[in-house]
Amino acid sequence: MSDQTNRRDFLRTASVAGTSLLLSPSLSAGSFFTGSPNDKVVIGVMGTHSRGEFLARTFAKLPNVEVGYICDVDQNVLNKTIADIEKITGKKPQGFTDIRKLLEKKDFDALAIAAPDHWHAPATIMGCQAGKHVYVEKPCSHNPHEGEMAIEAASKYKRLVQMGSQRRSFSNVQALVADLRAGAIGRPYFARGWYTNWRPSIGTGKEVAVPANLNYDLWQGPAPRQPYKDNLIHYNWHWLWNWGTGEALNNGTHEIDVMRWGLDVDYPTKVVSGGGRFAFQDDWQTPDTQTITANFANNTAMTWEGRSCNGYNSEGYGRGVIFYGTTGTLVYPGANSYTIHDQKGKVVKDVKDDIIADPTNPVSPTEKLDATHLLNFVSSIRGDAKLTADILTGHKSTVIAHLGNISQRVGRALVCDPQNGHIQNDKEAMQLWGREYDKGWQVRV
Repeated sequence: MSDQTNRRDFLRTASVAGTSLLLSPSLSAGSFFTGSPNDKVVIGVMGTHSRGEFLARTFAKLPNVEVGYICDVDQNVLNKTIADIEKITGKKPQGFTDIRKLLEKKDFDALAIAAPDHWHAPATIMGCQAGKHVYVEKPCSHNPHEGEMAIEAASKYKRLVQMGSQRRSFSNVQALVADLRAGAIGRPYFARGWYTNWRPSIGTGKEVAVPANLNYDLWQGPAPRQPYKDNLIHYNWHWLWNWGTGEALNNGTHEIDVMRWGLDVDYPTKVVSGGGRFAFQDDWQTPDTQTITANFANNTAMTWEGRSCNGYNSEGYGRGVIFYGTTGTLVYPGANSYTIHDQKGKVVKDVKDDIIADPTNPVSPTEKLDATHLLNFVSSIRGDAKLTADILTGHKSTVIAHLGNISQRVGRALVCDPQNGHIQNDKEAMQLWGREYDKGWQVRV
């Protein structure tokens, strides 16, 4: 079967793969597309190594969506993605190395961002300023202040900004939250989430010449400059504070978002983190083992556990969430299924989907389901739907993980304003609410 045939059949085959990609009325095919060529949404994708290439390929397979532009600072990655999209669609997208040059183009509707974390909010703000709607992968920011600026930009420039909290668009996760709201386990008062993996040591990097195919200056962009090392790109930057945000935001954002959604809470009143870099002695700076506990004003709490370097399952799953309530328990193993148990542990409801999550998949643990979230984004651009994970929703979940990292770095619990998450009576911790930018790259809305 050709790639172009795959594109035409994408939604149909994806629907067959599980209980249905489009079972929810809000996700029906008819609600997304009118069939008019004038409804075509043209996308530019920034950062297309791994996850970004997945986004580009998935967007390219959606009806009436065109991936018109690819932007990446690595020429090899850029060339590969352009070739992949041309193979799928029969049309070659235009390539850019500099996001600023791409955003000068007027003939595309939306920017999808999968560049490293330090680029997420600056590129979101730049995209809004250029008149583009934005799909930004989680986390929506490198620090809490950037999330606030991204919210401001979306409002000021009247642009739609969707964060990659894909589970917000999964039909059975929506049903899970509806069951919680309906009292399926009484009052849910505590949620526990976790993520595990077997990540190897990243070693000790050596300062070497930047590869000819990589524009390292543009890769660093707004981040303060640091020398290029041979163990940094394309993935290990996640574990270095200058560019990354650790496992708490690399993966924990998903579980934290589901827990916050299910508990029906916004900003916390208290956050504390424990853990450290335990497994290896190397350049890795963020915790490889971490717990984050957050309390909320409605007498509820959540905890997230991350184990980057020990993949032993918890409750039989590599990642997931459990809600504990006054009359029962709800178990969500991270894809599109869940079970409800009574007080004695008996299963009283079993909602299944045969799509299994792979927590070790570096591109997408829920690859076959993620298209629903992209569909929601392009449909919202057309005015046929409402974003399931707008930038405010995304920021509220992201900031909990940020607060966990800040608590970890200063070594104490944080008392927070439940109206906005700001840290109270702790100037040292609040200094980590934002960051310094490299000269000439100051981020402004």
